[in-house]
Amino acid sequence: MNRTTQILLNLAHALDHFFLLIFAAAVGAIAQDFGLARWEDMMPYTTGAFVLFGLGSVPAGRLGDLWGRRRMMLVFFFGMGLSALAVACTQSPREMALALVVLGAFSSIYHPVGIPMLLQSATRPGWTIGVNGLAGNLGIAAAALSTGFLVQHFGWRTAFVVPAVLCMILGGVFAWQAPHELAPVARSKAASVQMPQSLVLRTFLVMVMTATTTSLLFNFTTNGNAQLLAERLQGLVSDPATLGLLLAAVYAVGSLAQLVVGRLLDRVAVKPLFVSVLALQCLAFFVASQSTGWHWYLAAIGYMVMVFAAIPFSDAMVVRYIDDSMRSRVSGIRIAISFGISSLAVYLLGPVVKVAGFDALMTLMAVIAALGVAAVLCLPGQEGIDRAQERAAA
Repeated sequence: MNRTTQILLNLAHALDHFFLLIFAAAVGAIAQDFGLARWEDMMPYTTGAFVLFGLGSVPAGRLGDLWGRRRMMLVFFFGMGLSALAVACTQSPREMALALVVLGAFSSIYHPVGIPMLLQSATRPGWTIGVNGLAGNLGIAAAALSTGFLVQHFGWRTAFVVPAVLCMILGGVFAWQAPHELAPVARSKAASVQMPQSLVLRTFLVMVMTATTTSLLFNFTTNGNAQLLAERLQGLVSDPATLGLLLAAVYAVGSLAQLVVGRLLDRVAVKPLFVSVLALQCLAFFVASQSTGWHWYLAAIGYMVMVFAAIPFSDAMVVRYIDDSMRSRVSGIRIAISFGISSLAVYLLGPVVKVAGFDALMTLMAVIAALGVAAVLCLPGQEGIDRAQERAAA
């Protein structure tokens, strides 16, 4: 795989998260244009996009292995671009809901297809995963910045059109630069990992469990941090702009953790490193639950560093334990299950805080992190993997 293709696959990760957040950033202008009194009335129409983002991972992963990852990434680039143009052409909330569902379906392609494609020829898979994760986070930040500018100066429809055109241009470059596959990976005779099915199943169950706990914590924190920040710094900081800057700083520092973990993954065994990260995550949430003011802010930086640090491990485990011929299918199933369960975090966030407060929520997050530690302890150790591979080779 050439350097240009690697860059395009990382840009695709940024675009994947970018497109899913355009609606949230422009929802006020969209609601006003469609004649709705409040932006909250428009939010339910985006539910289908996130449902398809998870469920679509299963067929996308299967097609990636059996039909071809390069072909599926071309479907991603052009499908995302065309569906975003369709969103820009909608004239009612129902039309937009349908167009967003299609957008969500195409967005589901990247994670089970693009990441395995990026990793199949990586000499430093840990670092590759870290850079790719950082690219996704930059897409989140870019969505907020560019959408606000385009909505203010050109209207909300332009906020979809401009990235749609860019996405299809990148798709054209990808079609030109990405090397053709001699055969879909599922039909390849090469095998990078040889393990008994029982060990693969055990590893898969651990991956699903840890991906679910990691996604739950990600959704709880990213959706609740703004209100939590305002509560914990009450009397110290009240200006919304300053609060936003402080929150952005938390995310900026946390995002860099993926690069650090990525480098460590190339040098340290997965299991002890993952246990250490989740144990520190549990500790950080507990400390935050007992803190206020600036002490809480430092604890918040700590737990967000650990939340972001845990993200690369799901893909790292796929690389380490799953043969390349079935990585897209395994990733698709894992993503569908973990994203489906973790979406409950957004629904439960309000009721939990309303009834029990943020202290209880942070304690709950510490417990979820502890469950993740327990799951990782069931992961096969390096010596067991080496013995299994030797037996399989024999």
